[in-house]
Amino acid sequence: MRPMDKRDLEISELRERLSRLSEASLRITEDVDLDIVFREVLDGARFLTGARRGGMTTVDDAGQPEGFVSSGLTEEENQLLFDLPGGLEFFTYLSKLPGPLRVADFSSHIVAVGLPEVGPPLGPVKSFLSAPIRHAGRYMGNVYLTDKEGGLEFSDEDEETLTMFASQGAMAIANARRHRDERRARTDLETLIDTSPVGVVVFDAQTGAPKSFNREARRLVDILRDPDQTPEMPLDVMTFKRADGREISLREFPMSDLLRAGETLRAEEIVLRAPDGRSVTVLLNATPILSEEGSVESMVVTMQDMADVEELERMRAEFLAMVSHELRVPLTSIKGSAATVLDSAADLDPAVVRQFFRIIADQADHMHDLVTDLLDVARIDTGTLAVSPEPAEIVSLVDRARSAFLGAGDRNNLSVEIGPDLPLVMADRRRIVQVLGNLLSNAAKHSPESSVIKVTAEREDVCVAISVSDEGLGIPAESLPHLFRKFSSERPEEQRGDTGLGLAICKGIVEAHGGRIWAESDGLGLGARFTFTLPTIDEAADRTTSAPISSSTRSLSPGYGGLGAHVPVLAVDDDPNDLRYIRDTLVRAGYSPIVTENPWDVPRLMETDRPELVLLDLLLPGTDGIRLMEEIHKSADVPVVFLSAYGQEELIARAFDLGAADYLVKPFSPTELAARIRAALRRRVTPEPSEPYEFRGLTVDYARRRVTLGGRLVPLVAMEYRLLAELSAHSGRVLTYDHLLKRVWGEEGEGGDIRPIRTMMSKLRRKLGDDADNPTYIFTEQRIGFRMPGSAAGSGDLPETP
Repeated sequence: MRPMDKRDLEISELRERLSRLSEASLRITEDVDLDIVFREVLDGARFLTGARRGGMTTVDDAGQPEGFVSSGLTEEENQLLFDLPGGLEFFTYLSKLPGPLRVADFSSHIVAVGLPEVGPPLGPVKSFLSAPIRHAGRYMGNVYLTDKEGGLEFSDEDEETLTMFASQGAMAIANARRHRDERRARTDLETLIDTSPVGVVVFDAQTGAPKSFNREARRLVDILRDPDQTPEMPLDVMTFKRADGREISLREFPMSDLLRAGETLRAEEIVLRAPDGRSVTVLLNATPILSEEGSVESMVVTMQDMADVEELERMRAEFLAMVSHELRVPLTSIKGSAATVLDSAADLDPAVVRQFFRIIADQADHMHDLVTDLLDVARIDTGTLAVSPEPAEIVSLVDRARSAFLGAGDRNNLSVEIGPDLPLVMADRRRIVQVLGNLLSNAAKHSPESSVIKVTAEREDVCVAISVSDEGLGIPAESLPHLFRKFSSERPEEQRGDTGLGLAICKGIVEAHGGRIWAESDGLGLGARFTFTLPTIDEAADRTTSAPISSSTRSLSPGYGGLGAHVPVLAVDDDPNDLRYIRDTLVRAGYSPIVTENPWDVPRLMETDRPELVLLDLLLPGTDGIRLMEEIHKSADVPVVFLSAYGQEELIARAFDLGAADYLVKPFSPTELAARIRAALRRRVTPEPSEPYEFRGLTVDYARRRVTLGGRLVPLVAMEYRLLAELSAHSGRVLTYDHLLKRVWGEEGEGGDIRPIRTMMSKLRRKLGDDADNPTYIFTEQRIGFRMPGSAAGSGDLPETP
């Protein structure tokens, strides 16, 4: 070949390489979705070098392992790579190399450096090429390529091309990460603003039109508008009454004129009034946003509804009047008794004097109790209520409260039913006896003397629930949400007679222990039941020693991937106050919250943010939580915990039957929610085999979460699938009741209640057409557990005998 021809060929090959490099580089910059960019970078590296297989590891901004992407590998090969012995050391070795690595026999190379050999079906690996991914001098990960097409070795040109392309890929990854972080920050900010209890409106200063409303602002405007009006329409006809008495009508002064004036308002009380007389009083702030030229570009207005503040002030005034009256009554008795003794002209009979002194002593004790209650409420408000929890027996606490109740002369019959083998709880004995005493006195006050007051205690998952029930006047449904407010009477008007502080104090003490308290009643005349929870001693210790558990299954090894990252938890609730409360609770517990009030956002969030647990409200706009849970379980095996104000047993049972991991009734304490999440995250089925289970027409496809029988799909709810998957994954072995309770239901300890297993097993057998007396698929081992025949038995084998 002539020199000119050789040079022309080299130039042609170089142009081809540059063209391919340019094409691949352009492709990786076409999208900003991080997962797509990862995939395009790896596929581009294979395209440029002719590699048959490839992989890429990445680290986050903190230098912690982030994830792994593979290309050209089968599902089996991909799983084997995750299970590779010494996998963490393998990837750590490659990540520490200062530059590219190119070898002709990679399997021999890693053995030479002291790492485990890669065996079939992944190896032996011959040609291998890797290059670090760096951006602005910072390490971001590595690209690995193997098996060059045609059985060739990777060349110098391949190494050079991969190094150049890795630099381009690093820029694309950095841009995608920046876009992801900005999108998350924007979403978090939008969610925070939209769920804020303060109304926020942004106005365009030039047109006077609102650019955005948050949910609270729309609610305030809805009070002033007719049903057929848009939220913007009332703004054109409102009047504003300012704190100095001036009234401004928007008919006379358009909104754009007011906004362009750029007046800044700080916490001014303003009355918004519609033409028909409807009005809303708000605490208003207005802040102008200036353009670069200094003109007013937009105006941010915040509005806090004063209705709750005004109602609180009214209740506070009523409360002070009530307390004054309650203190004045014993003072009057004390003053009257003392004056009678001191001012009597004749000597009084000693028995009469003692009676007056007894009145003085009793009324002084009554005043002392009132002052103590007031001090307790003040400590609860300021967060200084002192509790000193220690291990305690429920029986002992209930017995002390019972003795004090009967010793005070109450005539009600008291019935105590305490479940067997209750665990120890963490409790400040004096304070919890005070709670029980308040609840017993409350029940006696509103019940006939001959009626029975019932005290029960039983275990509820990570807590012990203690209930006080009466057969008295009952409570209407509309009063139940307000019982524990400090300025609210405990009962309806006809049942009042004290300051109403007792239940507020009970709530403060119980929540200081990490529990929750609630009331139930079927209505007036049907009695009431007050229940509170206390954490068991094991769970209380777990709260202080355990971090949230991550159940990610895509890390390279038990220690690789997601190190230091908090578990993402998705919360869906259309009440902004509840959503903020849940978000704050998740943050304090160490989880990464993903919150939305829109159920239609859930499929997208499940795909983009990959939460490991979902919190659902039962009633959602346009759908319901149970239906949404079923949609979630079609694409992801994640625990779903319901948070609902509805505590009917039928709803709870239906939720559990269809796959709920747990069900909490509002209100609940932050401690209990965090504990329930930890318990739900423990309820993960054993890692499933890569190959489906097959026996006599029954197929369990773990990868697709599908169960078929004779080629027809078997519709299973989540819990039924988990039970079948656990049994089939251990086919040929007997799984004990304790094992199933722990792995499927998440129950700890031995000798748990096996009724949930039997109930779920009966439903599962009916769907499989399996006869418990003459089984084909699931065999019962009496008093031990269940087993399924091994998959290798084949469809032609006879069923195993129990």
